[in-house]
Amino acid sequence: MFSQTNNTHSVALPKESKQEYFERVMIPHLNAAYNLARWMTRNEHDAEDVVQEAYLRAFTAIDGFRSDGNGRAWILAIVRNTCLTWLQRNRLKEVVTASNEELDMKAGALPDLEQTLILTSRGDLVKKALEELPSHYRELLILREMEELSYKAIAQVADIPLGTVMSRLARARKQLQCHVLEMASKEVRR
Repeated sequence: MFSQTNNTHSVALPKESKQEYFERVMIPHLNAAYNLARWMTRNEHDAEDVVQEAYLRAFTAIDGFRSDGNGRAWILAIVRNTCLTWLQRNRLKEVVTASNEELDMKAGALPDLEQTLILTSRGDLVKKALEELPSHYRELLILREMEELSYKAIAQVADIPLGTVMSRLARARKQLQCHVLEMASKEVRR
């Protein structure tokens, strides 16, 4: 219970309700939650459903959230897990990722680097390439590059070791680069 003291007497302020606490701590992260869900589900309506379900789960479990914890990482972990559950129920397994050797070979075979680099500055190519990434790479890139979470927070959200975050991000960036370059080189050839 909070109390406010002045010189003559103390006045007890009412304790914040569960709903007020949840709204104060979790609602500010609603855009980040939707952004992550949108990229993971690849559909805005599905993302809205997933975020709604995730926020209901979070509200139910808010008593387990430590007030000194990272609210953004906590809610994004719930959104991520809700997305993964939703994807398992509603989608087929995604294609397996290319190996580093395959990515190196693809990158080495792309023509006219200068024109390709000019084309890669276009956001639509980057967005398309990001959508083609397997979800475990896409989600890490979204958390790091768009939501600007620290590696430590990403490790908490994804429930993986810090070293795994760093290595997956490196592979994800490399694969994204290859996808963008491939798309750009196809446009150059047209």
